[in-house]
Amino acid sequence: MDIPRIIQEQKQYFLSGETKPLSFRIHQLTKLKQAIQKYEHEILFALKKDLNKSEKDAYMTEIGVLLEEISFMIKHAKSWVKPERVKTPVTHFGSKSVIYKEPYGTVLIIAPWNYPFQLAISPLIGAIIAGNTAVIKPSELTPTVSKLLKRIVDETFPPTYITVVEGAVETSQALLKENFDYIFFTGSVPVGRIVMEAAAQNLTPVTLELGGKSPVIVDETANLDLAARRIVWGKFLNAGQTCIAPDYLFVHEKVKQPLLDKISDYIEKFYGKNPLENDDYTRIVSKRHFDRLVSFLSNGSVVIGGTYNEETLTIAPTILDHISWDDAVMEDEIFGPILPVLTFQQIDECIEAIRNRPKPLALYTFTANEAIQQRIIHETSFGGGAMNDTILHIATPYLPFGGVGNSGIGSYHGKKSFDTFTHHKSVLHQTTKFDLPVRYPDFKDGLKWIKRLMK
Repeated sequence: MDIPRIIQEQKQYFLSGETKPLSFRIHQLTKLKQAIQKYEHEILFALKKDLNKSEKDAYMTEIGVLLEEISFMIKHAKSWVKPERVKTPVTHFGSKSVIYKEPYGTVLIIAPWNYPFQLAISPLIGAIIAGNTAVIKPSELTPTVSKLLKRIVDETFPPTYITVVEGAVETSQALLKENFDYIFFTGSVPVGRIVMEAAAQNLTPVTLELGGKSPVIVDETANLDLAARRIVWGKFLNAGQTCIAPDYLFVHEKVKQPLLDKISDYIEKFYGKNPLENDDYTRIVSKRHFDRLVSFLSNGSVVIGGTYNEETLTIAPTILDHISWDDAVMEDEIFGPILPVLTFQQIDECIEAIRNRPKPLALYTFTANEAIQQRIIHETSFGGGAMNDTILHIATPYLPFGGVGNSGIGSYHGKKSFDTFTHHKSVLHQTTKFDLPVRYPDFKDGLKWIKRLMK
């Protein structure tokens, strides 16, 4: 595949101006929505084949959320694309200030394997509504979805506008050598560093959606039944292969055992007595990832789950107790169906532990104490999160989603997706009817007048 030629043709197409009219952008999003609906069953089949995702989970997290996002974009885009008139200071008397919304150009979207369809298309929606052309690099670890994604895009758009480039690491490396106008990457922290380093060679702006060890805190005032239900759902959705899944549990020592009992009940209710025999239980994406996760099962003590099947690459929802920060499971993001448990007596212990480690992508707190909620929000730094829930903050187009520090750079969803793929170009329109002479070097007592104006 001639990658330089693909990018050059996309840049030429962008310079033609065809992608800029709002009517064109909305038409393309409408076509994309229709294509997703047309291929719904094939998408569900591909996700089942690559990850064994259930039809319900696959639709909810990979299809429905995209259809909702497209509808939101189409509804609101008209107000976003308009030039924005802003105030002008008295020092600029006679002029007006305007912010113009300009697409970057040709963007690269590198998608991960855990939500391989949704996380390829979701940033594409933002790129389209902002007026860009796009190259999508799907993950080679989900080959069925990758091939289907290419088929859908090829049937819906000309390659000079949007195209899918399949391949392994070498393909990603080749793409990163090219001079894109914007790069959007979703994946791990180590690869995110590589992407940012490559982007720096061309001073290309980036959005990095990464991950990290996202805590869930449960204090002694929490509704334990509700907390257990929502934690089990958020943690074991997609077999824990979710960048914003609760990575470890901080629970007040007074309610630890009652909470774990309820977690055990909900695991059985959601996945059966033997989750490994559940036909709808998501598998681990590869043998390498599976082996890494299995190695964590020797940390601490298994109090729930702990079983696994190497043939099907499945690991039962597992809770690890008697864990310390020195255990291997606490070093990096787990990204699997294993939840380590730590206890605390005072909320200060949780805050201090979180602040002393890389900033997480998400944070969840279950408490009936409003003061505790406010302390967590204002005394810890994290990408986003929820109070008395998990995961759902990612599913509203009114909240931007993104990380901070090690967990990412930039954000998207809803209007923020439009803003991410848009250059906000500032222009001062100056009058020619008169000219204030105070700025010129020959103006008598110029400094005195400038000091009066600029204060």
